[in-house]
Amino acid sequence: MQPFCKKVNKVISNFDINIHSLEDKNYDYQFEGSNSFFEHFDQDIVEGGDFKVHLVLEKTATLLRLRFDIDADLRLICDRSLEKFTEKFLIKETHIYKFGETAQEMSDEMEVIPFGTPKINVAELISDYILLSVPMKNLHPKFRTEEDADEDGILVYIDPNAEKLETDTSTDPRWAALLNLKNLEE
Repeated sequence: MQPFCKKVNKVISNFDINIHSLEDKNYDYQFEGSNSFFEHFDQDIVEGGDFKVHLVLEKTATLLRLRFDIDADLRLICDRSLEKFTEKFLIKETHIYKFGETAQEMSDEMEVIPFGTPKINVAELISDYILLSVPMKNLHPKFRTEEDADEDGILVYIDPNAEKLETDTSTDPRWAALLNLKNLEE
């Protein structure tokens, strides 16, 4: 095995949770990550950063409910100036693993894992939650103004040379006849 592969596996294996011998109750876990964590995942959204995760795992006979509280300081690149800046993110998410016969993904929030699964790794879930919390438009704080917040991404173009449409206030004679019938019935 390559030395690089050992390093990568060690980084991700720190996010393993042994679930095989857990009793039916709540468990608390703490995880931390830094630049090496983000380097493992093939993404170009986050340049680096640090994060801390408080995970509450609720184990029952039929499922595992994981509640994530992530506090992250991420280094991003400004889309306007290409400067690096640090942004703070507070993320709360829940993921459910149900026990079943075969592994399958039911939705973004729920997966089925086989009975007897010895451990789960939450690194990919943490990465997904962090990356999904980063907005599509990254602006350095010095470029943020109230004008930018009010725009809401709506582009409006008004042609100053366009003529205003004239509204016809006269009634079509066919409609007038129908209105007369209606008025007679009343």
